[in-house]
Amino acid sequence: MTLLFTVTNDLTYDQRMQRICGTLSQNGYSVTLIGRSLPHSIPLDDRSFGQVRLHCRFRKGFLFYAEYNLRLFLFLMKTRCDAVCSIDLDTLPAGCFATLLRRKKRVFDAHEYFTEVPEVIGRPAVRFFWGMVARWCLPFYRHAYTVGPELAKIFKQQYGLEFAVVRNVPAFQPTPTLAVNKQRTTLLYQGALNVGRGIEATLEAMQYLDNVHLLLAGEGDLSDELRRKAVALGVENKVKFLGYVKPDDLRALTAQAWLGLNLLENRGLSYYYSLANKFFDYVQAEVPVLTMNFPEYRTLNTEHEVAILLDTLRPEAIAAAIRSLLDDPATYQRLQTACHAAREVWTWKHEQEVLLRVWRVVSRG
Repeated sequence: MTLLFTVTNDLTYDQRMQRICGTLSQNGYSVTLIGRSLPHSIPLDDRSFGQVRLHCRFRKGFLFYAEYNLRLFLFLMKTRCDAVCSIDLDTLPAGCFATLLRRKKRVFDAHEYFTEVPEVIGRPAVRFFWGMVARWCLPFYRHAYTVGPELAKIFKQQYGLEFAVVRNVPAFQPTPTLAVNKQRTTLLYQGALNVGRGIEATLEAMQYLDNVHLLLAGEGDLSDELRRKAVALGVENKVKFLGYVKPDDLRALTAQAWLGLNLLENRGLSYYYSLANKFFDYVQAEVPVLTMNFPEYRTLNTEHEVAILLDTLRPEAIAAAIRSLLDDPATYQRLQTACHAAREVWTWKHEQEVLLRVWRVVSRG
């Protein structure tokens, strides 16, 4: 069975899609992942599945999404396939129309609650448009999955479609990392430097922390603004912007961190019900997490207490939580020991079985 997967990002850094496409290709499917080319794109690594980048004149806004979906539609219309999996609403129009015209199978993979992300929720017209895309297209879909149980419930209620849950967890790393020399004062944030990620509050919190360093691995819409903010706050010597980091290098970097940060603003249901891959990446590296007291993380923390849960994103609260761990090695050790147990449970080995079941049903249907 030949499968096409569609995203709007640079394929190099999309670990979830690398895992999904790699698993399916290793289980007998012919897979191609389609994304876009950006000015900073680096050559793609060889993988067990095909990779294609589409070039667009526009880089953001309505014109980008219109151009990308048009180019993607034309690509899907001429490329051999049995099924197309559209990731999130921003690639759904092209995937839906192409598969309807070609009478191919279609699957939807919701990485987030697209109409509830901070970039959309404050823009009524944009939010309305993507809501209409979902209402127009998803009635034609029979197969779908998403990243967490809470989002699956919401989507079923909204669209009347059953969503399987394929969590965004990493592959198990067999080499124990408890022996890794953790840098006691190193905080790590990995991911996009975008609005709503709590990075501004974290930079402000650095004013209250002595002999603590923050590493930011990623880039995004706020990259320049955050760099300026670090200078304005006088914390530029405590903060290091690493830019884009390839997944293999990021795993090695994460293993050396002392504390992982996953601090989201409650600015829409997408973040409130999120289940970020970085949370699981930290745990896999046996790095305790400072995260928000949101439902999915609260549930996970009752299974394995790997995190300190924050009720507020005030900079003083962030700094106080970090200081409490620095001053209480016993608590830190308890969290790290819980990571050691959880890393064997929250792994891709288990999630891939759900993924393969979904695609077996698609193949039969």
